Amino acid sequence: MNNQPAFLSSLRGKIGLMMRKYAPQMILLVLLILFSFLSPKFMTLFNMTILVRQVSFAAISAVGVMFVMISGGIDLSIGSQIVFTNIVLSIMLAYAHVPLILAIPITLLMGTVLGVINGFLSIKLKIHPLIITLGTASIYKGLGYIVAQARNIMGFPDSFRVFGQGYLWKIPVPVVIMIVIALIASFILNRTYFGRHVFALGGNEEAARLAGVNVNRMKVTLFALCGFISAITSVLLLSRVFAGQVSTGQGIEFDCLTAALLGGISFKGGEGSVFGLMTGILIIGVLNNAMQLASFPDFSQNVVKGAVLLIAVGFDQYQKTRKAKETIARVPVQG
Repeated sequence: MNNQPAFLSSLRGKIGLMMRKYAPQMILLVLLILFSFLSPKFMTLFNMTILVRQVSFAAISAVGVMFVMISGGIDLSIGSQIVFTNIVLSIMLAYAHVPLILAIPITLLMGTVLGVINGFLSIKLKIHPLIITLGTASIYKGLGYIVAQARNIMGFPDSFRVFGQGYLWKIPVPVVIMIVIALIASFILNRTYFGRHVFALGGNEEAARLAGVNVNRMKVTLFALCGFISAITSVLLLSRVFAGQVSTGQGIEFDCLTAALLGGISFKGGEGSVFGLMTGILIIGVLNNAMQLASFPDFSQNVVKGAVLLIAVGFDQYQKTRKAKETIARVPVQG
């Protein structure tokens, strides 16, 4: 009988741990059920296809942001990178008539270089990446506007449509690319030394340095990877919209950051998974889709997104505080 309170306490602890661990998945399930009742169009195959294709672009960029965040950094410039790279790609295709086989690799290389600049500045100036990438975001966006010269750039080869508008086995090509990138990212994080170094860097940078990790090189590599992935998104978005515009990609970093926090990727680094990230992206996608079906005005959608971001940040902080308290409680008292 004396063991019963201890058993119940242990059971409550395990249930609480599972609820915190799978909170994003539970939120997603509740939203799916709720909006299914509120709108008969929501759970249709047609709408689900649209929803997944809509989130695929942000999901791809979010993978790059995830690597940087797990390492303890952040990149707020990816939207501006997309603005710049999609305009340059547009000019190469429409005006310079550069073949796709050359234009796309050049765009990917350009995105990688922009990421390298972010990483290089963060280690040389020794300033938090949040400040660095806020600054470079303004620079990249400004360069995009300068190059675009207030034009909507059109006149691409019709074969370019396949990347953003095509289907592979009845699955939208962006969704296929999203799945491939997510699987590769999951393998890297969970099955390679590089992935372990990413987590080590975010968990304790000094300990990672003492363990032999080249911290500076890792940071530059991760920002370069983020830039490369944002360039993939740029290619897909341009192919989808089929017009070079400075509005393309703007604000995508907001969805990526919110999704990452909702999916359990800590703002302070050292924690996260691709599965959690994709759950967070789907939560954002479901909210966006449901608000569009309900004909919410844009400003109302912004209010909801802002509230969700604040809730995600608060939940992340709660998780950190609770974990710290549990760790302290497990330490035996000396005396």
